[in-house]
Amino acid sequence: MRYTIEINDDFDLKKIFECGQCFRWNETETGVWSGVAMGRAARVSFDGRILTIADSAPEGAENVWPEYFDLDRDYRAARQAVAVDGYMAAAGEFGAGIRILNQDRWETLCSFIISQCNNIPRIKKIVETMASCFGDEVAFRGETRHAFPSAAAVAALEPEDLSPLRCGYRAPYVIAAARAVASGGLDLDALSRTDEDTARRTLKALPGIGDKVANCVILFSLRMGGAFPVDTWMKKALSRHYPDGFDPAVFGQNAGLAQQYMFYYQRSFTEKENAS
Repeated sequence: MRYTIEINDDFDLKKIFECGQCFRWNETETGVWSGVAMGRAARVSFDGRILTIADSAPEGAENVWPEYFDLDRDYRAARQAVAVDGYMAAAGEFGAGIRILNQDRWETLCSFIISQCNNIPRIKKIVETMASCFGDEVAFRGETRHAFPSAAAVAALEPEDLSPLRCGYRAPYVIAAARAVASGGLDLDALSRTDEDTARRTLKALPGIGDKVANCVILFSLRMGGAFPVDTWMKKALSRHYPDGFDPAVFGQNAGLAQQYMFYYQRSFTEKENAS
């Protein structure tokens, strides 16, 4: 199915897919991105006004993709709201087009457990291998892709079954999380209706989950915009630009978006410095 949406707001697929929030999209042609999300394989492109989506599913695109890309939110206004100083104005301008995706909650939890002490190319490889090994097949344009495996499918495994993924010490954490979700002991949908502190505390009760992973899950799937994940890149940005301390509460419910601008800005300029 081919589906189009007109967008008159900040929107940039490259920035959206390369700002560290998702791991199953790749640019297969210039300006064309291929991936699997919400159990659907898709190819997406954006010409500056029209978002075009070729979708593997025969129906439902009009409900799935606007929500996935958070199209009801005014990102231009949010970007202006986080420009509290010169640095944030520059970071926001550089990252204009980033949007916070509304991703599958179990997939996000599992992916960010895998992300611990890992770089993005390796995270993407592990996540894709996991889908290929344990996810349902999705036919799309003559190819076979794979949906991310359900929590129930992963819960039936043992840590040693994940050896093809080469995810090391993270395997028991993945299995424990899958069993918590599959059993109903961890209800991610219900958790999304609580508050950040409750969600963070609940997620951190799982083996192997600390503040960073919990905040990523809260921001990228529980739709709580005040979460502010801090990883290595963010520590560099904060120490360089806010050496006297920094309180993300200044951004309110736009804190997560501000974090994405800072992350993308810091990583892009560090990579450019390292390449020169």
